Amino acid sequence: MAARASLPLVPFTRLGLSPPLALAAQQLGFAAPTPVQQEAIPPILRGADLLGEAPTGSGKTAAYALPLLQRLQEGRQFTPRRVRALLLVPTRELAAQVGEVLRSLAEGLHPSLKTAIVFGGVSINPQMLALRGGADVVVATPGRLLDLVDSNALRLGAVATLVLDEADRLLDLGFADELRRVLALLPAERQNLFFSATFPPDVQALADTLLRDPVRVQIAAAEGNAPVIAQQAIAVDPARRTELLRHLIKTNGWRQTLVFVATQYAAEHVAEKLYKKGLYATAFHGDLSQGARKTVLAEFKAKRWDVLVTTDLAARGIDIPQMPVVVNYDLPRSAVQYVHRIGRTGRAGASGVAVSFVSAETEAHFRLIEKRQGLSLPREEVPGFEPAQRPEGEALRTPPGATDGSGGIKGKRPSKKDKLRAAAARNATGAKP
Repeated sequence: MAARASLPLVPFTRLGLSPPLALAAQQLGFAAPTPVQQEAIPPILRGADLLGEAPTGSGKTAAYALPLLQRLQEGRQFTPRRVRALLLVPTRELAAQVGEVLRSLAEGLHPSLKTAIVFGGVSINPQMLALRGGADVVVATPGRLLDLVDSNALRLGAVATLVLDEADRLLDLGFADELRRVLALLPAERQNLFFSATFPPDVQALADTLLRDPVRVQIAAAEGNAPVIAQQAIAVDPARRTELLRHLIKTNGWRQTLVFVATQYAAEHVAEKLYKKGLYATAFHGDLSQGARKTVLAEFKAKRWDVLVTTDLAARGIDIPQMPVVVNYDLPRSAVQYVHRIGRTGRAGASGVAVSFVSAETEAHFRLIEKRQGLSLPREEVPGFEPAQRPEGEALRTPPGATDGSGGIKGKRPSKKDKLRAAAARNATGAKP
């Protein structure tokens, strides 16, 4: 798969898009095509299968939405409407976000196109009513899609294009059974478009079995296209992470912070502790109702909350403009998930900070993440929060330029506490019995 990180920009119309869709793209904020849009739009318009890998925030949704809408409009002839494009996504939030992009782009098109957005966690009845009279495009999570098919509210026999957004997750084991059932309902002859920020080798091998002679587009996070994310690894004992997090938010003046934890309980627990300490913090996870999830996200985007403590639910497909800071309170389970988490910051040309808390117990796991991402981050220590536990059999790595026992971040002098500790240690070793 050839990487094309920098291309001479061309107008949307030069890619084959109609003037109304080119104008819709500009109104959505794209003054010119992004690299992934420039590479993906022409082959999609030709009807080719496509596998697209591009960093988060690179414009992947519009890369398939624009040519998809044009092909639908050109072939609009069914009365009543029949579903000709099916977009599968892994989460409710991504379904809502993708659906709104499609509706925004299609607003000025004639003849009009109808987009239905369906996902679980809410009553199925309004979605069934919305599908009366048919739809041209359905954006769905797999489980709810199958529920609607089983209820005879939806038929997929006319689908001409299948899109998997966040394809790596949809092709993973968690969705394997549902995806297999959906594929069995679709016509064998169709266009397949798979997009994601990452394609691990095993997932890519599975994708290759479902695609027919696909065009491969890989946009590297390289010069002129790379998100500017300052990554840090801070050594801290697990019991002091919440206190350290509050300290970092206060001392650095972070106005919005996205904090990733491992469980729904941890999201509630950490958010509550921060709130009691004077920070406007709230939890976001899959156990919340859809209405509550929508409200929390809207309020966080509107900056009514300073801290959003979340599970990996928020690691994919959620676009929060100018998100300045991401904190891995709990480390992600994989290097791939690390990419998705930190990709919530440094979007659309903005800079960002990604901080990971590393303890003696998680040191080996973080080193594996580093290895797979080609990283080597110094383990920083924050004065007053130096870990009591060290990785077994070795000293904790310190930032370049830091002196042994400084306990500070690179460039910082030993604190008053550090000097007192050192003096006490010297007195203890020099004292006579």
